[in-house]
Amino acid sequence: MNEQFRIFDFLYHQLAHFPKADMFASKVNNKWEALSTQEVVLLVDKLSAGLLQMGVSGGDMNIEHQDKIALISRNRPEWLILDMACQQIGAALCPIYPTTNVNELEFIFNDASIKYVFISGEDILAKVNDIKAKVPTLVSIFSFDKLDGAQYWKEIFTHVQDKDFSLLEDIKTKILPTHCATIIYTSGTTGKPKGVMLSHKNIVMNVINARESFPFEDEIKSRALSFLPLNHIFERMVSYIYISSGISVYYAESLETIGDDLKDVQPNLFTTVPRLLEKVYEKIMSKGAELTGLKKKLFYWAVKLGNEYDNRNKGSISYRIQLALANKLIFSKWREALGNKIDFIVTGGAACQVRLIRIFTAAGIPIYEGYGPTENSPVISVNSKKNNGTKFGTVGPPIMGQEVKLMPDGEICVKGPSVMMGYYKRPDLTAETIIDGWLHTGDIGVFEEDRFLKITDRKKELFKTSGGKYVAPQPIENKMKESPYIEQIMIVGAEQKFVGALIVPSMPNLKEWMRQQNIAFTSNEEAVKNAEVQKFYRGLIESFNTYFNHVEQVKKFELMPDEWTIETGELTPTLKLKRKVIMEKYKAALERIYQ
Repeated sequence: MNEQFRIFDFLYHQLAHFPKADMFASKVNNKWEALSTQEVVLLVDKLSAGLLQMGVSGGDMNIEHQDKIALISRNRPEWLILDMACQQIGAALCPIYPTTNVNELEFIFNDASIKYVFISGEDILAKVNDIKAKVPTLVSIFSFDKLDGAQYWKEIFTHVQDKDFSLLEDIKTKILPTHCATIIYTSGTTGKPKGVMLSHKNIVMNVINARESFPFEDEIKSRALSFLPLNHIFERMVSYIYISSGISVYYAESLETIGDDLKDVQPNLFTTVPRLLEKVYEKIMSKGAELTGLKKKLFYWAVKLGNEYDNRNKGSISYRIQLALANKLIFSKWREALGNKIDFIVTGGAACQVRLIRIFTAAGIPIYEGYGPTENSPVISVNSKKNNGTKFGTVGPPIMGQEVKLMPDGEICVKGPSVMMGYYKRPDLTAETIIDGWLHTGDIGVFEEDRFLKITDRKKELFKTSGGKYVAPQPIENKMKESPYIEQIMIVGAEQKFVGALIVPSMPNLKEWMRQQNIAFTSNEEAVKNAEVQKFYRGLIESFNTYFNHVEQVKKFELMPDEWTIETGELTPTLKLKRKVIMEKYKAALERIYQ
């Protein structure tokens, strides 16, 4: 593997070096069905030839002249099959989150002049049907499932002939590493989506450098479970690592079935975002709270040991003996719940609470946190499996090939082969973001021990109080989420006299607390208004305020009755807070805080 690779070359690398019986697998009619490397290669080539027959092409490989294909689907083998089929013929794939609303969908389709769209599911078909009359470039809709109102994707290659394959082989040789492979529209937390153009070289070099730095060895017998959306460059780039390393990819049915899928697949690794780790931890802790007697004592003893774990200082002999015992008695059950074969988990996309990384690693489930934006294809840094390559609370050392510098205000800038080609049709935005070859990430950070990068906040999320003091919300939010009674929290206070917070309580834990206090629970709405509950949360907040300086302390808060979700619009598809949306939606609550 080298920088002359195009992304689709990883597929042929696997075929030549370690063809697999289960390159990709997914559930069909409640049974796992696998596709071998040979079957995947054949499907990719047939689909490429069929698309060529339909007139899809890369033209002269200028991004303006490359045909654009949209893809809106949950994770499944067909996702990457279409991805690589487009790459081989020079079409630019534009993956779009299934949760994208119709207004954004219409904007993306028209901005990219989408020619064909591939979908899965009736709900997505309905969305596309809503906008198709407003997208003059859209020729046809194809579906990975047999649906009324869309063409079945396999019909594309029913009439493919030898001459189409010959043409394909000829075109493949003309695709250069510098050509655009994909346009990824960012999730739009800050207004209209922007199309990030990434070349083959951008992504290939990120794969090669991340593989070497982490490192990912060739793991022919390993399996990965894939459930983070492939629309996000993190999961997609990691999928190319799996392909180039001979790791089989099993696709979870949905976020709801992950628990069962883990037991079925028994993966060796997976990637995740912190919000999902928080959910797993909350589930474990609520089960622990239900235990009684000696079992309960043992559970909390193990948790206490886990919270004291330090990967750089193994502790006294007594501590190590106790931890080994805790691993046998308690943590073995945690590992069982994850399929019992997990070697490690990689997390990214947002800041992860240090206590989660600490306790899971102590429990024999190492978690490695990494970092990088879509604009860098994406990885800038990651904690590594190498000796002394990990420091809890940081996102690790920069990977090979990345030059990283901090601006005077702490903004992280990166230069290297993975920096995007630019924003599609937005030279103005590109010029603001890439200056003299340096990508300005908009994230604020510091270096610890001169090599471990630590993210302290988003530049755009820092705010000033009316007293002129800067406040970084993320560290405060992450600390407060350590409470089992706080499910979600957003720190507010821009141009105000003091810092406030919108808090979504953990309803199962709050209900249990109310039961213990003999307070009747009627509904979420009534619970958050209850005077005793308000008093309880005031005490909680005050206990956390001791960790922060006077300016950062939360003076007033509002409890929210409903969890923030992707569906209700407060979270991005990678489960980050849409701060603008929340501020708008809960205007009345904010007014009560600051009246």
